[in-house]
Amino acid sequence: MRLLVVSATPAEIAPLTAHLGSRPRTNARREPVADIDLLVTGVGMVATAARVAASLARERYDAALNLGVCGSFDRARPLGSVVHVTTESLPELGVENGPRFIPATALGLVGANDAPFVEGLLVNTEPPAWPALAALPRVTGVTVNTVHGDEPSIAALLERGHADVESMEGAAFVYACLSAGVPCAEVRAVSNYVERRNRAGWRMADAIAALNATAITLVDAL
Repeated sequence: MRLLVVSATPAEIAPLTAHLGSRPRTNARREPVADIDLLVTGVGMVATAARVAASLARERYDAALNLGVCGSFDRARPLGSVVHVTTESLPELGVENGPRFIPATALGLVGANDAPFVEGLLVNTEPPAWPALAALPRVTGVTVNTVHGDEPSIAALLERGHADVESMEGAAFVYACLSAGVPCAEVRAVSNYVERRNRAGWRMADAIAALNATAITLVDAL
């Protein structure tokens, strides 16, 4: 198997990077392990879409895995927990009319079912059949350019549709993979709750540790 692992920043996959650097080329049964390429895109949708699309056009991959942290709208979800984001959306894609937000699909600027969208969503219906991936809770994500940190904007977002977690890259990764026909998975760890900015409440180190423990389990099984 040839796998592309994608992250926005080096810090989010530093433990995995170190692990891969010391990993033998064969497993205990002397079978070749997966050939894994690491791609650090930089933060945000534009960088992620451009660099993932370029990598998938340049090389042939059997699967792609996006690793990163996220904010959770659900306070019942523990900080540091790891999730599999299987549905993504772009809630900022549209126009404002006074206090009212009009999605691009409602204006006819984007077809709700223009590939790879399904009713305005990016739905990953066929992720890789990895047991460790199947064990993760599946959630719905939104991808934004501006991380929400104001109560009225958070409430407005949630009024427009359901969301469990928020990131700045997920939908771009999924869009590129679905467009290229490459099986993919977006795996994230919750570093904070979506609320007024409160760095004291973040658990970034715990999230990165949990994310990489899951990632190592995933790749070592390949």
